[in-house]
Amino acid sequence: MKIHFYLRYATQYGQSLFLSLNDDPTLLPLQYLNAENWHLELDIDPKKVKTLQYRYHFRDRSGAEKTEWGNDRILDFGALKMDFLEIRDFWNEAGAVENVYFSQPFQQIFFKNTDGKAAKSPAGYTHIFKVKAPVLQPNEAVCLLGHGIGLRNWDISAPIVLGKEDNWWSIRLDLSQENFPLGYKYGIWNTQSNQFVSFEEGSNRTLYTLPAAGGAILHDGFMRLPVGKWRGAGVAIPVFSLRSNESFGVGEFADLPKLADWGQSVGLKILQLLPINDTSATDTWVDSYPYSAVSAFALHPIYLNLAAMAGKKNATILKPFAAKQKEINDLPAVDYAAVLQLKWEIIRLLYPLMKAEWLRDPEYYAYYEENKHWLVPYAAFSYLRLKNGTSDFNQWTSHQNYTEEAIEQLVSPKTPHFDEVAIHYFVQWHLHVQLKAAVEYAHGKGLALKGDIPIGIYRYSCDAWVAPELYNMDKQAGAPPDDFAEKGQNWGFPTYNWARMKEDDFAWWKQRFAQMRLYFDAFRIDHILGFFRIWSIPMHAVEGIMGYFVPAIPITEREFHDAGIGFNFDRLCKPFITDQVLMEQFGEMAELVVENFLEPIPDAGRWSGASQYNFKAEFDTQRKVLAFLEAQPVVNAAPPPEVKEKKTTKKAKNTETAPDSEGMPKGLGLNEQETQQLKKGLFNLLSNVILFADDNTANAYHFRFGIDKTSAFRSLPSEVREKLNAIYVNYFFRRQDEFWQKEAMEKLPALKRSTNMLICGEDLGLVPACVPDVMRELGMLSLEIQRMPKASGSTFFHPKDAPYLSVVTPSTHDMSTIRGWWEESRPLSQRFFNEVIGFQGNAPFFCEPWLNRLILEQHMKSPAMWAIFQLQDLMGMDGGLRRDNPNDERINVPANPTHYWQYRMHISLEKLMEEAMFNQTLRGMVSESGRT
Repeated sequence: MKIHFYLRYATQYGQSLFLSLNDDPTLLPLQYLNAENWHLELDIDPKKVKTLQYRYHFRDRSGAEKTEWGNDRILDFGALKMDFLEIRDFWNEAGAVENVYFSQPFQQIFFKNTDGKAAKSPAGYTHIFKVKAPVLQPNEAVCLLGHGIGLRNWDISAPIVLGKEDNWWSIRLDLSQENFPLGYKYGIWNTQSNQFVSFEEGSNRTLYTLPAAGGAILHDGFMRLPVGKWRGAGVAIPVFSLRSNESFGVGEFADLPKLADWGQSVGLKILQLLPINDTSATDTWVDSYPYSAVSAFALHPIYLNLAAMAGKKNATILKPFAAKQKEINDLPAVDYAAVLQLKWEIIRLLYPLMKAEWLRDPEYYAYYEENKHWLVPYAAFSYLRLKNGTSDFNQWTSHQNYTEEAIEQLVSPKTPHFDEVAIHYFVQWHLHVQLKAAVEYAHGKGLALKGDIPIGIYRYSCDAWVAPELYNMDKQAGAPPDDFAEKGQNWGFPTYNWARMKEDDFAWWKQRFAQMRLYFDAFRIDHILGFFRIWSIPMHAVEGIMGYFVPAIPITEREFHDAGIGFNFDRLCKPFITDQVLMEQFGEMAELVVENFLEPIPDAGRWSGASQYNFKAEFDTQRKVLAFLEAQPVVNAAPPPEVKEKKTTKKAKNTETAPDSEGMPKGLGLNEQETQQLKKGLFNLLSNVILFADDNTANAYHFRFGIDKTSAFRSLPSEVREKLNAIYVNYFFRRQDEFWQKEAMEKLPALKRSTNMLICGEDLGLVPACVPDVMRELGMLSLEIQRMPKASGSTFFHPKDAPYLSVVTPSTHDMSTIRGWWEESRPLSQRFFNEVIGFQGNAPFFCEPWLNRLILEQHMKSPAMWAIFQLQDLMGMDGGLRRDNPNDERINVPANPTHYWQYRMHISLEKLMEEAMFNQTLRGMVSESGRT
């Protein structure tokens, strides 16, 4: 069979188009016909090739490539009664809004249209018309009208109704007796009233000629219908923050149906959650941090509903714990360690009673087979973690290095410790069952679930243990300084070895997405900027300020010389320390610092003045300083608080320790406040540099972020500062853009193609100029926050200016709520009151309920596809329902690495359902804004 592929795609000189068939990576070049059309002829033997899936690829003159979206162009030769075939195609742009409507939440929940039945095929036909129309309402189908008898002569009382085949509406027609060219259009037909509704927008489509022999398939792309009108609203809340009468001191998966009931009652369409993976590393409150999972696949045991697990048969096991359950469930916040300890105590009582029946369950075995690639290593990891008393596998007495053969022996049912391994299979199975039930219930209520994928993995996680080669274990991920964290953020996670991940086509990420898809319809990529570049911090550093972006194009020494600056390594790359700097930083403690931590530089160098210092070798990194100070006795130390562990945090392994005591300063005789002041000052000195040397390339450097705030920079001559600042601005804001765009396009298209979930990117922070273009090109939703404008020089972002493919929200879990923000800065809230809300006069000191509601309404009326709100912000518009203190509503403080994630609703979900006035007001807001 001869097949002629015709693609309508406008190109410029030097650009080219290709075709790929099935899974063959070979790209077949199309031939240029004219500025808008390309062609390829192929000979296919239908006896050898039963079906053919194909897609088009574009290559720019620079060599950059992109692939059209979708995998639904399929030729079934068994169903085609043709010897010669013309295929007319349109390029399917990944960023087209219509493609978003083909994502999982729309096709399976919001636009679930069952009215399309396959159309009857005539005995002979010359044309197959195919078009996509994802935004039809119930009882609507696609119809076709046009010139000629075969196209019903535009008779809207009797159009040709197409049938539904997967994503396409299609019909086979015999047009052999028609006079060409023919004009035609698609329209909408109401299958219930049997009436014509409307034509698609735009001018007529045209068929110019009848194929010389055989027939033609017309892939007409998308039906031209208005897009950007569907808008939904949702609520964001961590599972642990839910509260019900039956929960156990923390929100559980079993509470999600109650949240769905409430969401449906007020007109919401999506429930957004924080990560729900197991974070059990220390078995203390520190594990409350949901972005530091010990497994990217395992669910957290804390979300298990014990009553549902036990069932009626074993319900008596729970009775002795009823009083304790009520006690911890009545607490205003989550007592993480107490809840988890109590739940595991009960789980260990239930396991032997339920083991035999569980191991006979065929559904469990199906689950095991589908998930054993992560489940077995996770169970082994959990067993070894508990056995060794640490998740740091480097400190284990055995199995420090993962091998599949050794772990198979470790988890064998024949071993005496098998139950200590299998109990983790048991728990994960029940978590899966409970979450799947909750998801199906929410779907039945018309709500989608949106999950959250953290950008990093915990350094001592199962993932790092199993495949350390996928990560740069000698680096730490974080974020540069911003208004919320002046010293940047150090998350402690290893960075990704993207080159190694690319070797197996990002298999780990694709497995992760597949696991998410079991429970979620959409997901938020935490810190999507990490796919462009990540803020990489060396292991010897504590603060995020000591990092730089990787990958990035470094500055060479030659560039400094070419700029007329010259290059002095010691002055630019070592901490700049003079007597004046020490006095400004330490005051009366300056002499102590010089005597104990510094050594004078005999020759201060070209730009330095007198009395310049270097750190002693035993204190020349932040981790060395920290190790020394933590070992110091504290004078007049206050007795430890009841929960002393709150001083603990998940730290990256300290690969550097203070040297032996010989030559070290003895006890400094400082109290706790003075010790903290000294630590802060020494950290500041160590970061008082202008450049960091590149780890991999000699004579190449990266700027320390915010050099203008350092005395190292301010002490330079003005002409040097001016030239250096020009290189700095170019380095951060222009030099890297094209490079970072290429980096993202090597990862994100392949990952997006692996899932049909709706993808939303958390694109906040120092956003490269290329990020919006990449997200638009891939059809990924951006995040727009009123108090974090992306436009340079703006103080606020107005929701009315949001792009359609975006999520607007007044706050996130990393911020104060609307009420909390209002009280943080009187000048800012005054400006907001006058400029954004448009009121004159003085702003209220507190965010009154009516003011809170106005801000919510601004977001509800936004053109953005989604308006999603923290539950605390929604309750903020009801003076009788919200909490008294807005600071009690905050979930996380990013600047505090030891923050305890324990926020919980102050009323139960059952009580929330009974708040008739509040629910009626919220339902009215949703309805009036058109988000239904």
